[in-house]
Amino acid sequence: MFTLAWTAYFIRSAEKFVKRYPDLKKKLADILRALEENPFDGSLHYHQLSGKLKNIQAVSLTDKYHIIVLKIMITDKEVILLDIGSHEKVYRK
Repeated sequence: MFTLAWTAYFIRSAEKFVKRYPDLKKKLADILRALEENPFDGSLHYHQLSGKLKNIQAVSLTDKYHIIVLKIMITDKEVILLDIGSHEKVYRK
């Protein structure tokens, strides 16, 4: 089991995201639970990013929306949640 570490930025982004897309609230909750169980599960579409985000991974919420997570520290069993939003929003950083 992994622990989710919620950054203040992620909390603000998630609150805005859920207000804007209330129909995805359950899907987000399901994915967060799945991240706690096994962040490498194939259904999460876990993938490594490149460029200026090269030490960060992403997990897909839908084809259009992604959760950005910091590199998973296996020894600490921790997933640090950084951002959530549309592909364009989260990858522009």
